[in-house]
Amino acid sequence: MNDFASLRVLDRFRPVFQKLDIDYDVMRLILQLKLTMDSRRMPAIFSGAATKKEGNQFLKSLWMYAVLGTLFLVPFLFLGNEFLFSLTIMFSSLFVILMTTMVSDFSAVLLDIRDKNILHPKPISGKTLNAAKITHILIYMFLLTGSFVIIPLIVSVFKFGIIFALLFLFEIVLVSSLAVVLTAFVYLFILRFFSGEMLKDVINYVQIFLAIGMTVSYQLVGRVFQIVNIEITYTFEWWHTLLPPFWFAAPFELILNKDVSLHIIILSILAILAPFIAIAIYIRLMPTFERNLSKLQSDTNRKKKKNRKLQEVWGIILCRTKEERTFYKFASLMLKKERELKLKIFPLLGFAIIFPFIFLFNNLTTSSFEEMRSGNSFMVIYFSLIMIPSVVQLLEYSGNSKGQWIFYAAPIKNKSVVYSATLKASFVNYFLPILTMLGVIFLWIFSFRIVLDLVVVLLAAIILTLVSYGIFIKGKFPFISSHEHTQSSGFFKVFASMFVVGIMVAIHAVVLIVPYGLSVYAVLLLISIFIGWKLMFSRG
Repeated sequence: MNDFASLRVLDRFRPVFQKLDIDYDVMRLILQLKLTMDSRRMPAIFSGAATKKEGNQFLKSLWMYAVLGTLFLVPFLFLGNEFLFSLTIMFSSLFVILMTTMVSDFSAVLLDIRDKNILHPKPISGKTLNAAKITHILIYMFLLTGSFVIIPLIVSVFKFGIIFALLFLFEIVLVSSLAVVLTAFVYLFILRFFSGEMLKDVINYVQIFLAIGMTVSYQLVGRVFQIVNIEITYTFEWWHTLLPPFWFAAPFELILNKDVSLHIIILSILAILAPFIAIAIYIRLMPTFERNLSKLQSDTNRKKKKNRKLQEVWGIILCRTKEERTFYKFASLMLKKERELKLKIFPLLGFAIIFPFIFLFNNLTTSSFEEMRSGNSFMVIYFSLIMIPSVVQLLEYSGNSKGQWIFYAAPIKNKSVVYSATLKASFVNYFLPILTMLGVIFLWIFSFRIVLDLVVVLLAAIILTLVSYGIFIKGKFPFISSHEHTQSSGFFKVFASMFVVGIMVAIHAVVLIVPYGLSVYAVLLLISIFIGWKLMFSRG
């Protein structure tokens, strides 16, 4: 096993642990094993990417957090001495990053239940096990927070001096501690009243949120640099005492700007007391937290109701044979329950929702809302189709790929119906809800004059699904490949899909100026779908 640098640094504090009656050698060995296993885990910030699993992936992701810290935090250091404004935003960014990353990447650390099964029966004291777990969390938080704030911290030394930097460093420790404890409280609440499966879903969706947030963050950063010549005023409200970023910004006003207002003093006291009170509560509730972690070992109490009747109706409408309807139900269940597959697909679906609105907002910077509404800006809805090729290719992969033998053992008459049913299930479960939601919003914005245009977009999405299958799918059956074998062709897929979508947009724009062109184009797309689907899946 590797002798990690963090452990060599920890060795310098051996006397401290020994004075606390902790078996340091055993704790160090436990940490070495945990860090070795964690090095094989893919960070959520890389979700959807086909990175090679060589070396510690978490350490490789730290440079991305350093870049994010520079982009998000450094600009606010140049907004002058209005610390309550600039540092409230900085600590808000830091708090969001720490909380989302704690849920997405460090859930395996905070919710580690392997100790119960492997280490508890061994002659190891509970104090040593708890020390190993807490130290494990602190190592990760130090690396993550350090990479995120190292450049802003260096910049702050030259901008405001050493006192500002030391105060900033001290408060970063408090923010990190509060983020860990609040994350643990969220888990404790969910585990107290809900099942372990509910907690797994929460973790899954936060991972998705993190992946989407990283992708669209450049939009926010671009708007930060547009802030010029602003006059900042602040009026204290009682509810500001409920917002941690205000707490941690207040001491800078108190110490550096000599602001001794009552609300500044109250917020400064909260900045120091709140983390320590939260830690004390967490330590007191830690035995309850550890007991409730046992729920993660089972999927009991799961009361998630599925709308099976609606799925059966779609199966009857879209599938011609009983065999195809059977695989349609199977694919629908896989798409809803495959956690690894959802972690890769859902961010793509999030992009499909976000991209059209990003381009709409960009249009509003050059034209008024009425001008945009009366024009053809609704064509940006085509950007929601860019994710279709990537999603279609991912249908070949599964976290349960070893169960592929069922396809070869089953008496399937026409093997092509398996993928045909899977494509239909993916369209109904993933693409159709997104296009319906976007369609409703676009109808509200552009009025009902674009109804036929939205129908054409829907038909174009089906065509793109079929074309993506013909280009990217090489296996005979879906869900038969492991996610570890995902090929790194993301750039090509995005470029190719943008090119195809661009052609569709160009054709749509041309038929709009031809009398009855849109109606004829819709009919041609519909005919192409029937012919193309029949040719693609007619053979076994």
